[in-house]
Amino acid sequence: MVTSKKYITSEELGKHNKREDLWISIQGKVYNVTEWAKEHPGGDIPLLNLAGQDVTDAFIAFHPGSAWKYLDKFFTGYHLADYEVSDVSKDYRKLAAEFAKAGMFEKKGHIVIYSICFVALLLSACVYGVLASDKFSVHMLSGALLGFTWIQVAYMGHDAGHYQAMSSRGWNKVAGIIIGNCITGISIAWWKWTHNAHHIACNSLDYDPDLQHLPMLAVSDSFFQSLTSKFYNRKLTFDPVAKFFVSYQHLSYYPVMCVARVNLYLQTLLLLCSKRRIPDRALNIIGTIVFWTWFPLLVSCLPNWTERVLFVLVSFCVCAIQHVQFTLNHFAADVYVGPPTGNNWFEKQAGGTIDIACYPWMDWFYGGLQFQLEHHLFPRLPRTHLRSISPIVQDLCKKHNLPYRSLSFFEANVATLKTLKTAAFQARGLLWEAVNTHG
Repeated sequence: MVTSKKYITSEELGKHNKREDLWISIQGKVYNVTEWAKEHPGGDIPLLNLAGQDVTDAFIAFHPGSAWKYLDKFFTGYHLADYEVSDVSKDYRKLAAEFAKAGMFEKKGHIVIYSICFVALLLSACVYGVLASDKFSVHMLSGALLGFTWIQVAYMGHDAGHYQAMSSRGWNKVAGIIIGNCITGISIAWWKWTHNAHHIACNSLDYDPDLQHLPMLAVSDSFFQSLTSKFYNRKLTFDPVAKFFVSYQHLSYYPVMCVARVNLYLQTLLLLCSKRRIPDRALNIIGTIVFWTWFPLLVSCLPNWTERVLFVLVSFCVCAIQHVQFTLNHFAADVYVGPPTGNNWFEKQAGGTIDIACYPWMDWFYGGLQFQLEHHLFPRLPRTHLRSISPIVQDLCKKHNLPYRSLSFFEANVATLKTLKTAAFQARGLLWEAVNTHG
């Protein structure tokens, strides 16, 4: 018996964009994911941000081929009557299929083993320096090693969070807790919550939490209108305090990065104590307690309070290199206000990212994230492949007249400071000095 297809328009699909009525389309087939959003491994934020839209490109980016078979149970029976695919999306999907066929998403190389050995060496050297020496210089070097350990551990956590870095999902979960909560004190649950939202709504001022840093920083004068954060569900008030800090943000930027970890610890605490549904809350809490046991204990082994404070500050300052890197990838890129849209996935990722150019022998230092656009387009792709696909992505951007920005570390710093300085002068009301307004 042949059953004729039932159709709805994109406009009708767009009406199902609420938490209690959440529909999406993938390759023109319409799915009701209202209940699934509560169980979605990536959290409900990505689904809510793209609710009522065709999300094919985003689905391809974040899901392995094995995920397609689970869609049927959510199928509403409807198809999109006006379903169309842009030329850039066609090329993007073709590229993703070629990478999958070549097995690139599964071929991780030996980066996990290398990273574990490197981190173990760094952490051991740090602990040995604290316990086995009474020299001030050795203690400060140990603090620097700890900060560098946190940088490398964060890259490992990033790998585990985006794709199955370990042999199974269970071991991947354990690795995430150990890497994130136990060693760095930053919850892997918090990271997944914010990072998935960042990828979906890359550089949206009101949807991307990675740009919402008031009262300390603002990358655009749009924040002066006291935008409402759709991620945190609260107003980002641009009050006199925020105006003061933002007015001098180009001067305070690096000092703020040196103490950025304090905010991450606070965000972890707030999330774990919140009423939100948190996957593996108990494990995240236990892992965080482990960190706040060994870290203060290690610091207490130093001979006096002066060295203890300086040890922590040195570790934070070294780790600030990574916080700076994360902001260089996005602060000076294109920004916008409003929700992300599913039909311009490639365009939004290209507009909202900046690569950091470096020699191949420096790839370990950046953890693969110097290829920021490549990572945003293919977040499940192991970092070992990002350099090899970079020329292909560049060609695709050139073909469709899309930006591909790759700056040196120095140039990216200059561009970021220029963005912050422009917004700082605007905050002071010195509009005549704010050339090349960003935003």
